[in-house]
Amino acid sequence: MKLKGYLLSAFLVALFSLIGFSSIAILISDHKIVRFDQTIISFIQGLESPMLTIVMKFFTYLGSFPIVMVLFIVVSYYLYIVVKHRAEFLLFGTVIIGTVILNQILKLLFHRARPDFHRLIEAGGYSFPSGHAMSAFSFYGIVAFLLWRHIPTRLGRTVLVLISAIFILMIGISRIYLGVHYPSDIVGGYFASGLWLTIAIWFFQRYKEKQYEKSHRS
Repeated sequence: MKLKGYLLSAFLVALFSLIGFSSIAILISDHKIVRFDQTIISFIQGLESPMLTIVMKFFTYLGSFPIVMVLFIVVSYYLYIVVKHRAEFLLFGTVIIGTVILNQILKLLFHRARPDFHRLIEAGGYSFPSGHAMSAFSFYGIVAFLLWRHIPTRLGRTVLVLISAIFILMIGISRIYLGVHYPSDIVGGYFASGLWLTIAIWFFQRYKEKQYEKSHRS
């Protein structure tokens, strides 16, 4: 099996995500990321148009808590009841619920206020890291991981990854465009979920490896 290679890849991605999140957090704490945020905000909000606003509101809606919870229930039902993939169901639930908890802990830890200029929608709570960015990365990331295992063609897998990446990216950009998050909130959210997602997958792959070894010993 190639599980050892997967485990090593997961470890490296987790390490990269940890370093990335820590770097963003330090820069925010030291107020050394203001220019980066302002530059990205000016560029993205400079593209504002009525049609683009509709598109961005649509993507931010896809990353909202109610929609993620509805999709969570649908996917959970499919995994647990329809195909009876109990281990995958446990992985999926752990990733999604863990992301929500982790996001709330980090928000309370950093207490970063949201941007207060040129908002197109209203949003409450703290700003860093972005809950939408974390939820999008975790949800579409874990769905892509689970579906990848059942798609036989390279083209199908490529399309799956592209669609997932587009949704993750657009949901993050929509939060900047609509004026409720700094770009560093989005990047930090991606790194935080990247760390959590790869840790969960690492344990899942370890479990699958042990199951494989046990089945071949008996």
